Amino acid sequence: MLALKVTTVGASVGFILPKEATARLKVQKGDKVYLTEAPDGSYRLTAYNPDFERQLRLAEAIMRQDRDLLHTLAQ
Repeated sequence: MLALKVTTVGASVGFILPKEATARLKVQKGDKVYLTEAPDGSYRLTAYNPDFERQLRLAEAIMRQDRDLLHTLAQ
């Protein structure tokens, strides 16, 4: 477990991710991270966008359903 200290960053508050955490999350300066709420009420810091994942799954479902139509349009 890593302990992060909340500090002032301009007019906001934030925390610094140690090198170990950035390596594990595979993020670097300028990347976005997402704080999501887990079903048990706890929070999770992740490098992927859950909304984008949901949109991608919907797009994949549409592509499977309309495969013939998309193939025709691609010609």
